[in-house]
Amino acid sequence: MLKQIFYKLREFIKKILNRILNKIRNKFINKSAETYVNSGVKILIAVVIGALLLGLLSPLLENEIMLPVKEGFEEAFDHY
Repeated sequence: MLKQIFYKLREFIKKILNRILNKIRNKFINKSAETYVNSGVKILIAVVIGALLLGLLSPLLENEIMLPVKEGFEEAFDHY
């Protein structure tokens, strides 16, 4: 009796683990090159947009933000 219960429990656990492993395998098997290309294109677009924004905002950052910071550093370390 107890032996049958353990056998059924073992088979049940095996079945669940096989389902989980099959789902994981299918996730990796179904990956196509298209997915990687799409990801690469998204990353490239983000880098280009970031570079453009940085190029457009750099004059503003240099005059409005960095100039006071630079002056503050020069004042702080002026006595050395």
